[in-house]
Amino acid sequence: MIGVLGGTFDPVHFGHLRPALDCLQSLGFEELRFIPLNVTVHRPQPEAAAFWRVAMLEAAIAGQPGFRVDSRELRRLGGSFSYDTLQSLRAELGEALPICLLLGGDAFRGFADWHRPREILDLAHLVVMQRPGASGPLAPGLEVLCGGRTCEDPRRLREAPSGRILFQAVTQVDIASTRVRALLRARRSARYLVPDAVLALIAEAGLYR
Repeated sequence: MIGVLGGTFDPVHFGHLRPALDCLQSLGFEELRFIPLNVTVHRPQPEAAAFWRVAMLEAAIAGQPGFRVDSRELRRLGGSFSYDTLQSLRAELGEALPICLLLGGDAFRGFADWHRPREILDLAHLVVMQRPGASGPLAPGLEVLCGGRTCEDPRRLREAPSGRILFQAVTQVDIASTRVRALLRARRSARYLVPDAVLALIAEAGLYR
């Protein structure tokens, strides 16, 4: 079973890394792939070039067993859609391997409006990362989409390659890449928000100035 976490990672920070590590350890992924997006669909385009975003990710996860950077989206033209990414992973990994798409609670609330959400659930499980104890009613469209798919036991994710939704408690680290970039543009330190190895690369490349 593998996990997949997509994002611009512009730059990657501890708000990405700590919840991902929680999932890696709690759910027993054989690996967790960080997939940087190329052309975003519903947000501003990344500021840092693809080369540097990959380099920052590789620096951030160096030495962490189970973490891996997967740059397939950066080789694809057009908008980066989770459906296309998962199709590509299925073609590589086969139909039987459980794949878990990780997303935050805010992203999940808008999942019914994603590109081909039902087909995404045909390709992967969803792991919704949220703060411990968080709960609440789902919007009607999302409730219909998710009906009968939620599970509480992580072991059930291994019983099928796709189609289930697990709400996973993770450490909440309230950091946003926009805040990190604003600090760097203001010539202020982003230490303790971003790994030191990533800050060194940012300084070397003169990013976010």
